[in-house]
Amino acid sequence: MIMPIIMIALCLLGSIGYFILTKHKSVTKQYESTAQDFINIADIKDIFLYTRDSYIMSYFRIQPISIELLSEMEKESLCNILTAELSSINEPFKFLAISRPVDISGLLEEYTEILHNTKDQMQKSLLRKEIYEMNDYALSGEVVERQFYIVLWQKHHENAESDLLKRTKEFMKCFDNCGVKCTLLGEGEVLGLCNLVNNSIYESNGEE
Repeated sequence: MIMPIIMIALCLLGSIGYFILTKHKSVTKQYESTAQDFINIADIKDIFLYTRDSYIMSYFRIQPISIELLSEMEKESLCNILTAELSSINEPFKFLAISRPVDISGLLEEYTEILHNTKDQMQKSLLRKEIYEMNDYALSGEVVERQFYIVLWQKHHENAESDLLKRTKEFMKCFDNCGVKCTLLGEGEVLGLCNLVNNSIYESNGEE
């Protein structure tokens, strides 16, 4: 009597395991499909992102300026100039403001090099303390910086890339005329920005 019961139990366990495995694969496939539909990215080449619904997009970063260093008159003047420059823009665009941890790796390397080369014990002590505190801030994630981007897009057609590039450069020139520098994003930087926007645990490794 024991052997038939064992065989029945094994068959039941096998059936349950097969059902769970099949269900898991189905849910995983459905999730992957949903994620791809949500992201809507077909390809990224050079400075352009191609969407699955036949649009192309370009991105440029606006270099931040320290408004705190400007007087009230200078702030008002900058606002007026920007308003006048951007009033000529009649195509839709998207403004992105993203917070991310400050990259202090370059500064840490500089401090570490000075620490190894100096013979001043007081300077060494101060540098060790500063490096320790900077590492502590970096690991805590409390020190963040705001990065600003403009996104342009248009429906794909025969000369879409050249038209979009022209629009993008004209838009960047508006900021440049006001003394605000801009940087056109390349393929790796566009990919990094997409990961930064769509994946909260992604860290861009200084590509931007």
